[in-house]
Amino acid sequence: MFTTRPTLQGTFGMVSSTHWLASQSAMAVLEDGGNAFDAAVAAGFVLHVVEPHLNGPAGEVPVVLAPAGGEVRVLCGQGVAPAGATVDHYRSLGLDLVPGTGPLAAAVPGAFDAWMLLLRDHGTKSLADVLKYAIGYAEDGHAPVERVCETVETVRELFEREWPTSAEVYLPDGTPPRPGELFRNPALAATWRRLTAEAEAAASGDGGASREAEIEAARAVWRDGFIAEALVRQAGRPTMDTSGERHVGTLTADDLRGWEASYEAPVTYDWNGWTLCKAGLWSQGPALLQQFALLPGSVAELPEYGSAAYIHLLVEGCKLAMADREAWYGDAGAAAERVTASELLSAAYNAERRRLIGEKASRDLRPGAPGGRDPRLSAHALAVAAGDTPGADTWGGTAMAGAGEPTVAGDGGTRGDTCHIDIVDRWGNMLSATPSGGWLQSNPVVPELGFPLGTRLQMTWLEEGLPNSLTPGRRPRTTLSPSLALKNGVPVLAFGTPGGDQQDQWQVHFFLGVVMRDAVRGGLDLQGAIDAPNWHTEAFPGSFHPREMRAGSLTVESRTAPEVVEELRRRGHVVTVGGAWSEGRLCAVAREPGSGVLSAGANARGMQGYAVGR
Repeated sequence: MFTTRPTLQGTFGMVSSTHWLASQSAMAVLEDGGNAFDAAVAAGFVLHVVEPHLNGPAGEVPVVLAPAGGEVRVLCGQGVAPAGATVDHYRSLGLDLVPGTGPLAAAVPGAFDAWMLLLRDHGTKSLADVLKYAIGYAEDGHAPVERVCETVETVRELFEREWPTSAEVYLPDGTPPRPGELFRNPALAATWRRLTAEAEAAASGDGGASREAEIEAARAVWRDGFIAEALVRQAGRPTMDTSGERHVGTLTADDLRGWEASYEAPVTYDWNGWTLCKAGLWSQGPALLQQFALLPGSVAELPEYGSAAYIHLLVEGCKLAMADREAWYGDAGAAAERVTASELLSAAYNAERRRLIGEKASRDLRPGAPGGRDPRLSAHALAVAAGDTPGADTWGGTAMAGAGEPTVAGDGGTRGDTCHIDIVDRWGNMLSATPSGGWLQSNPVVPELGFPLGTRLQMTWLEEGLPNSLTPGRRPRTTLSPSLALKNGVPVLAFGTPGGDQQDQWQVHFFLGVVMRDAVRGGLDLQGAIDAPNWHTEAFPGSFHPREMRAGSLTVESRTAPEVVEELRRRGHVVTVGGAWSEGRLCAVAREPGSGVLSAGANARGMQGYAVGR
């Protein structure tokens, strides 16, 4: 079939990311003898520069990695709530929800330390080797993509009126960046140059400038040096946020000093000969696994690929998995009350849940009761499920549209989005990473550093006793959801996408496309699965401020066959026909274990994601 691009194939290395400069920078690292993990770190820091509306160093990144010959692991780069971030404190400020912007929404930054841990433990390159690409683009400039320019224009008034340090970076001479003109962030370049110099000096002073010692010194500078000092100063500055008030944050030096990224085992699910690997219940990842647990165990039992019956089955399964996400996912509940991923993925539990899928679309939020526990939803989630909150289509009079990119209101409020990177190298190392947060529209730029704090705490609830309640020292539940798939115990496929709550909807359809469609040139048809018409539903409480829900909603691309749309409406779905290329920004790489042939594909939607390789 026709695809926007070929599925690339080769034997040396493959990279797919949401920006061509990140993809090519990663490829340059591979060409210079680095491995997939070196390349990922270089690409991650380039994405901070070229997609600042989608991620930043003070954001977060979960990584699913498979070292050649080793075990699959999850690297958690999601920071926790600061010690002062209590429900009582936020309630005392008159808040019912954590603001969508500003320092009150800032968790302990997680992305930088996770990239450093990946480089230290699995990479081969020095700190300077991997940072030079980002430093170059920040210092010498890059031509920004249209969405950067549009995002800055949308928040121009906020920057000029309330966030002058952001205006200094993103409104030079009073105008937003323009496509085709070089945009620079010299403060960010200076930050990385100083970090590198201090790390090299500290490592040399300890008796030998080893690669690992330099990386450890850089981590110390972030947690306890000039970067930490600047981040804490910024958190203490009164800042206008989406509540319409100015607030200071809760982040302290002790919070930064006391947290570091960590490894954990993935949550897995076996389906149709594949093993799917995701991050745990602090992430959205198990929702993808549960959607497969709700499907028949064999491809032969599925409805025709792309048919109305197929889409209906996937959408209704998604609603059930996301209802369970709302009731059971999170890092904050008491240990005795926490539901495990194995309970939510068990055959008996999902057989019971599967019986709820009928011929008609459900408009109810229906969490299950694993182990006989009664589900508990937040008061806000119950209200949006009952339709007792303002409509989900607008916020503050500003239309919210554009799945797959952050949709920004004039006051800086955003549904949020992210980036993605998948890499496989000639040795068989493979990883999938979803860097996000720390968006240019999330918080004012820290003037000494050139980047802002993040806003991930907006995903927590200001209500005690829930799995995702705002709780000091606990991770907010995140939508970030990189994926890795094994066949016969061997890593074969890494994939993922930006898209907030949509990530694990688009990825289900992508993976089924890989499994159900004919292979291309003897390998997996990655590009065909990426290009296939996609969809999403918002029939559950959203993860981003203002946390709304559209019962029964289903948005499909206009390339979806008219008869399929009509049948979906007959089944009770409230169908919106969106743009022809509006759903998903998937990336993917693969490795055939027998031959060692590598492959890659990247999403053409958004006109900036690219795969490269040879």
